[in-house]
Amino acid sequence: MATARSPLWALAPHFETWMNGQGLRRRMGLAVLFGALAATGQAPFDLWPLALVGLAGLYSGFLSSNRWRDAAWIGWAGGLGYFALALAWIVEPFLVDIARHGWMAPFALILMASGLALFWGAATALAHRVGKGPVGWIAALALAELARSYLLTGFPWALIGHIWIASAMAQWAAWVGPHGLSLIALAAAVAVRQMFAAHPLRAAVPVLGLVALFAGGAYIAAQAPAPRTTPIVRLVQPNAPQHQKWDPDYIPVFFRRQIDATTALPRPDLIVWPESAVPVFLDHGQDTLGVMADAAQGVPLVFGIERLEGARIFNAAAVLGADGAVGQVYDKHHLVPFGEYIPFGDMLSRIGIGRMSAKEGAGFSAGPGPRLFDLGNLGTALPLICYEAVFPQDVAAAPSRPEFLLQLTNDAWFGQFSGPYQHLAQARLRAIEQGLPMLRAANTGISAVIDATGRVTGSLPLGQAGWIDLPLPAAAPPTLYARTGDIFAAIAILILLLAVIMGNAAGRHRKAD
Repeated sequence: MATARSPLWALAPHFETWMNGQGLRRRMGLAVLFGALAATGQAPFDLWPLALVGLAGLYSGFLSSNRWRDAAWIGWAGGLGYFALALAWIVEPFLVDIARHGWMAPFALILMASGLALFWGAATALAHRVGKGPVGWIAALALAELARSYLLTGFPWALIGHIWIASAMAQWAAWVGPHGLSLIALAAAVAVRQMFAAHPLRAAVPVLGLVALFAGGAYIAAQAPAPRTTPIVRLVQPNAPQHQKWDPDYIPVFFRRQIDATTALPRPDLIVWPESAVPVFLDHGQDTLGVMADAAQGVPLVFGIERLEGARIFNAAAVLGADGAVGQVYDKHHLVPFGEYIPFGDMLSRIGIGRMSAKEGAGFSAGPGPRLFDLGNLGTALPLICYEAVFPQDVAAAPSRPEFLLQLTNDAWFGQFSGPYQHLAQARLRAIEQGLPMLRAANTGISAVIDATGRVTGSLPLGQAGWIDLPLPAAAPPTLYARTGDIFAAIAILILLLAVIMGNAAGRHRKAD
């Protein structure tokens, strides 16, 4: 490590030399710890400075690797630590019926974390092959995060760029999206490492750049539309624990909570219930819908409900209009693999593995795609059911720009620790990306109204039944990200990788000459 003659800014090279002398297993163990430290930038911790230190440690581990195979193992180990902490909530669904499914919980976390870590392992191997330097490492890891957002239906949960959501830096998502934020985070991590590897005057340059980005984010947030006092929306939170939600003894209790909240005075302009709020199928619940219409008293009511069509079941959202009739229905189209459907179920059914297809009653069927709800004087809304709000591309796929986003979710599956907070954080990021407010009704919380800069203007705490009345915030003008999507980040990543490859090729030619 550093000696008496070694200044503080030489600490990183000494650490990397020390790591290089350690066995691969020990270096992987350190990478797991650095990865877990990087995950503290995610909600509910929101400790982005610690996250940058963790990412900087992973970069040092990458630099200490002499072979691409070692770089791959260290990258994988870093991803394992990162995802094991960031996705710790994944055990919660298996604990709802702990006697039957509890034994699966640790295996689910291990498989999820180790599987997603493969993206990081592949990225660090690629970075080592194209050139063992900062630009290649930044671009390759950002490419890995982009890839896992799209491949195999995608899983963009706990992206590296999400460490900024609770800070002013998040406002840049309106320009560069979540993957642009990942590029910034990785570049900032390299800057942290450089603080301990270069003379302070040289290290100050990237630090000043980071400060400038924070200042720019604060300026963007200050341009938010002026607050409004109308229209008033009511978010209803019944707080039905998952293990009781479909218990016949409790179903009337939770439904009555929603009815009581709906009838409360003064009357709002819109009422929103969460995902799967109504305990009947849409086409078989006329009596239940009549009770809801009487409670709403002409106020439009958006609610979550399951819909039956032949042998197929859809996870739906519907609008009970002022006339008491259901006039608009949206079927969730981006389903949770293994949670809501069996991947390749149709193919498995054809080869004789029964009841794997959604058409045969195994899970939900996917709807045709995004649609808008016309909510009269409030304008149009893009409904998003639960998991769909974590996909920027699903929000961008709306037929036209709505006045606001509308998420119905049941986060009881996510427990009380990190899952609900991370889900809310990603909803905030969708609002920033699109410059649109979001209404979020969650069964057990956190129900919230979010403005176009991602600020939560009001919310109901996790695990509390009730309702909240708040003004619907105004929309901001369309953002650059709303117009371009992930194209900017993808092009930037490819340019960085090509620059590294071409630079190394040019260097080899110079050596040959």
